[in-house]
Amino acid sequence: MDIHRCRFIPYPASTINALTFSHTSTSKASAISPSNLRLAIGRANGDIEIWNPQRGHWVQESILSGGKDRSIEGLVWTHDLEGQRDDGNEGEVPGMLRLFSIGYSTVITEWDLALGKPIRHSGGNYGEIWCIAAQPRWQAPAKSVAPSTKLNDNQKSEQHLAVGCADGTVVLHSTADGDLRFLRTLAQPSGKKSRVLCIAFLGREKIVAGYADSTIRIFNLSHGRQLSSMSLGAGQPGGPTEILVWSVRCLSDGTIVSGDSTGEIRFWDGQNYTLLQRIKSHKEDILDLAVSADGLTIFSGGMDRRTTMYRRTGDNHKGKRDRWAEISHQRYHSHDIKTMATFESNDMSVVVSGGVDATPIIIPLREFGKEYIRSLPMIPNCSPVQSAPKKRLVVSWWDREISIWRIESIWGVLQETEAAPDQRQVRKLVAKIALQGEENIASVSISSDGNLVAVSTLSSVKIFHLRPSKSSAKDSVRLRKTEIPANLAGHGSKLLQFSPDSKWLLTIRCDDSIYLHRIAKTSDVHPRFRILERGVELLRLPRSSKSSPKALQGSLGKYERSIIRAAWSSDSRILVLCDLQGYLDSWVLEGYEDLSHSNDYAVNDQQLMTEPAMNGDDEESNEELDEAARPVVILGQHWIRNPRAASLPRVPSFPLVMSFRPAKPASLAASTNGHITMHPTRHNPHPHSHDLPIGEDRLFVLTSLHKVYEYQIFAGKLSDWSRRNPPSTLPEEFRAIRDRAMNCVWDISDRKERVWIYGSSFLWMFDLARDLPSVAPKELEAQSHPDGDTQQISRSSKKRKRKHAQKQNHNLMQGTTGAGSKIPEKELSTGIGSKIHKTTGVEQGTGQWISLHTMHNQARDEDDDAIDDDGPEDATGELSALVRLRRANSEFPSTRDDGQNGDANTDNRRVNNGDAVAHGSTDAGLGYWHTFKYRPILGIVLLSDESGREDNSRTSGEDGYESQRGLEVALVERPAWDLDLPPRYHGDQEWNK
Repeated sequence: MDIHRCRFIPYPASTINALTFSHTSTSKASAISPSNLRLAIGRANGDIEIWNPQRGHWVQESILSGGKDRSIEGLVWTHDLEGQRDDGNEGEVPGMLRLFSIGYSTVITEWDLALGKPIRHSGGNYGEIWCIAAQPRWQAPAKSVAPSTKLNDNQKSEQHLAVGCADGTVVLHSTADGDLRFLRTLAQPSGKKSRVLCIAFLGREKIVAGYADSTIRIFNLSHGRQLSSMSLGAGQPGGPTEILVWSVRCLSDGTIVSGDSTGEIRFWDGQNYTLLQRIKSHKEDILDLAVSADGLTIFSGGMDRRTTMYRRTGDNHKGKRDRWAEISHQRYHSHDIKTMATFESNDMSVVVSGGVDATPIIIPLREFGKEYIRSLPMIPNCSPVQSAPKKRLVVSWWDREISIWRIESIWGVLQETEAAPDQRQVRKLVAKIALQGEENIASVSISSDGNLVAVSTLSSVKIFHLRPSKSSAKDSVRLRKTEIPANLAGHGSKLLQFSPDSKWLLTIRCDDSIYLHRIAKTSDVHPRFRILERGVELLRLPRSSKSSPKALQGSLGKYERSIIRAAWSSDSRILVLCDLQGYLDSWVLEGYEDLSHSNDYAVNDQQLMTEPAMNGDDEESNEELDEAARPVVILGQHWIRNPRAASLPRVPSFPLVMSFRPAKPASLAASTNGHITMHPTRHNPHPHSHDLPIGEDRLFVLTSLHKVYEYQIFAGKLSDWSRRNPPSTLPEEFRAIRDRAMNCVWDISDRKERVWIYGSSFLWMFDLARDLPSVAPKELEAQSHPDGDTQQISRSSKKRKRKHAQKQNHNLMQGTTGAGSKIPEKELSTGIGSKIHKTTGVEQGTGQWISLHTMHNQARDEDDDAIDDDGPEDATGELSALVRLRRANSEFPSTRDDGQNGDANTDNRRVNNGDAVAHGSTDAGLGYWHTFKYRPILGIVLLSDESGREDNSRTSGEDGYESQRGLEVALVERPAWDLDLPPRYHGDQEWNK
């Protein structure tokens, strides 16, 4: 496989301005993370990313597209109160989880996660909104505690929003009854009109607001008046006279914590409103704070890129007040830290921070210092890069711009020029599209022949025709907007995708309605394309929720049934869609194309219009018929639901990669149009075939938990390869990857069936022409030792060592709190409470450091080892009896335990300048290969596919290099050091500036 390593394709990073979790933290030891827990990330370009923590796997589910000058400056979630069921059954209906945002305007926006766009706004006659906070949700008091005041149902369900404005106004908005409306104003603008920079709730009845005039003000929610004002004093000598209060937080005991422009964190008494303590921990402004659920730990982040942790100290004696101490500070970010958020439960405890460097950082909270930190990718999980291999075009997009590049073959350039090719000879920007309007791009697709480019926003769809330019330039193209039907152009789409044969365009609208549009091509010398007026609507099978959330956890509504992935078969006759709950819906294209029946769709429309009139009594039932009962026939073909669609197993977790195995075109009987001819009759003037496709129907699926499955669509079950290779047989190195997969490319030939999976930090190859190895890679080398007696003698000890090493690696990844893996004990420092110094005898030199965690779990580990020695093999050991039986009964090439499964196949990977960038071989005992050299990967797309050639001819360049011409791809990287970021703060002792 030849790799073009591309770093010239731009993708500007967008600053993270807001972070918020959908649920509040809990200090209860028995509480686990809700299944519908989400993290919302607001960026400066107006996009909102929805992340699913998945108990530490962290996958990006969707992106709510923003627009021009719509920066997200604040995000909050609210949770409506539970309601009673209408069906008479016991229990309560979970309340809806609702997301609100602000951004450089006087408007609060509520977002519909299912539609992916705003659903309502609320504004008023006040200044620009700078900050927002949500009132804590009402909780029923304990039975032993008598309520101080009685609240009606409306007061319980209300969860107000408080916003601070640039003119000093504090405004309340109500979210009761599923609405968003202005309630009242708490603070009128002062004479100075000082900005409200931050705001927080102290319980449900008080609001704490930080101002730009060195003050913190407390307001009463019920009476609407100011209770107190706390002054921070004058600014530092030689600096501004006023201190900016950038962040305020309230602890569970009522303590108020503030971070300001002097780099100090201050602690205030929440009852007397007096200063308790101040700590100078930052050299520049503190921009945000994050507190733990128990109020014992605080994190701060600021312009000096420091992330500082504080902990409460003291013995809690009467008459003595606890003090706070700075425990640690690190620079995890490369630029300013603008926002932080925390979530804690029994199985998860993390701090998430973000800022100008556009990279979210996950920091362990409860296990700080015992687990690694983790950074999430700054690039979207759905790659914003596509290609047209037939014309070697690469398309990339961001915000409202689209760039189209042509990348020439290095072999063709070498044949034309004797000298080494210049970079400008290999790549060229052939077209650039800037969309008019304010909405960001939601989806882009280019046809495989490179003739059409489809672009969609949430409100419209546009299609452009790429034509060769009349100029003398070789690679220049012209763009022409194609006329499309109003029913396509007037509806936005969150996902567009051309079929591999470029004859169909799939559009998935914001409400998850599915439409297919036929593309017709004229036979002129200069071909033109048009979209047929009639579109085909596909209906999904009705599915019930796989698990109803608990009433107290809230509900995301229809968002969990949102369509996220689509896959076409290589012959464009099978279409599969999948939603967030893992349900697969599939359709097949019946019949063969017949261009003589170009008006079939109009005749079918007339039949649909007259059919209800012929059966007036059943008019209502006719409207409910799906496409299987009344298929729309277009050019002799029509789409029907897969007959085995209902029997397809649900994917355990939603898929990140979904792709059909490529296949060669099937040979069909010769006819007028290349297919069997259908003759019209008097009773059937427009006949069409009902033959189902006979091509490749195996669908490769990689889930968000990095589990691999393969489905046979027409059989409605897992394929034989997937049954022989369950997820437990995947290599340990693959399962240990933290970053999630983005997409894949295929390399198919007579001798290999390889799928190349890539994520933001890895490139992994699986050879599906063989079974996965049943033993660890290191054991293959040990078992191939020629000394059979030695191998037989040491088999038991090697087995024990292998189990111990696998158990250690497994334990480091299991039981974490949502950030990185556990830090090995040998790398842990001798921190407080982590190790003790044990001395045996009177000599001090015989002492040793012993981990308390090791002593605590030593007995349990010994018991586990005893069980493992006498018990059956675990998942990381040998294969199960059922899998061994399936492999024994098949003729499929497999990897034997002795590692002898055929010849080694070596691939040379080259870049544009001819230098080898990665040279790896598929070991004789392995069916996979991987590298972590490329990062961060924005996307990998095909440039040309010659992997299916029957001959094994070789071509040589002018430099004498001989290579088998096979798969050729463009690997697009977007390194962080190449981003165009504003100047950052540099400390006195920083040498790397």
